[in-house]
Amino acid sequence: MKISIIESGMFKLDGGAMFGVVPKSMWSKLNPPDDRNLCPWAMRLLLIEQGNKKILIDTGIGTKQDERFMSHFEPHGEDSVTSSLGARGLSAEDITDVIITHMHFDHVGGALVRDGDKIVPSFPNARYWSCKEHYDWALDPNGREKASFLKENIVPLMDHGVLNFIPKEEGYQLFDNIKLHFSYGHTEAMMIPHITMPNGNKLIYCADLMPSSFHIRKPYVMAYDIRPLETLKEREELYKIAIQDDYYLFFEHDPVTAYGKLKMNEKGRYYVDTDVVIDDILS
Repeated sequence: MKISIIESGMFKLDGGAMFGVVPKSMWSKLNPPDDRNLCPWAMRLLLIEQGNKKILIDTGIGTKQDERFMSHFEPHGEDSVTSSLGARGLSAEDITDVIITHMHFDHVGGALVRDGDKIVPSFPNARYWSCKEHYDWALDPNGREKASFLKENIVPLMDHGVLNFIPKEEGYQLFDNIKLHFSYGHTEAMMIPHITMPNGNKLIYCADLMPSSFHIRKPYVMAYDIRPLETLKEREELYKIAIQDDYYLFFEHDPVTAYGKLKMNEKGRYYVDTDVVIDDILS
């Protein structure tokens, strides 16, 4: 089993939306905004090579949206899924499975690509994994999330027959060493992969439950979250598990930090120790 970090590029989101009720005077010290109040964020994925399987978790924003849409988020940087896979001697055709944590555009946009006037799977030989409850939620979005759920990112997966649903069963074993848990604060039934490595190291792919190491502080809950109080409860459970079972945390959107260990200081405050290395992960 081998795990690789797949950088799919950077984009920008409003700092106030990303940090919720926290004052700008505080969050701006962590991730300084530009003159439009936009902060840079990563779209960082994981590739898990396990036997003959090559499993990708999330897909980034992709390239198929028009210029007007992209102008709101300013995708930038030299990295892409294609270049990151290529650096590991792989191509989109090699991916066998894609786990979609949830169907917001910055997580599922790269699952599909435009081919002339058609939209087709970016990974033509892959099975895509979601759960029916989240898929239904994404197809009939509430007003708060409507701009994040784009039908062109969702419907073609079903039309092409590549979308598969797992049961909404806590700790569902999708593959050897990969279990899926569920979170409801950010959006309905977001999947949170828990990965156990052959040497015993354990990793939680936090998705948008904990989008960055900055969000380790309890009040730092995104304004995007549909149930912020539920997010707080889910974070408490995450903290407990991460410390008790010695998990690494993987941050999909942190502009600098890919992963770290959750620890508590002498004042009883949680922080992320970034001075750690996971031998199984090739950065």
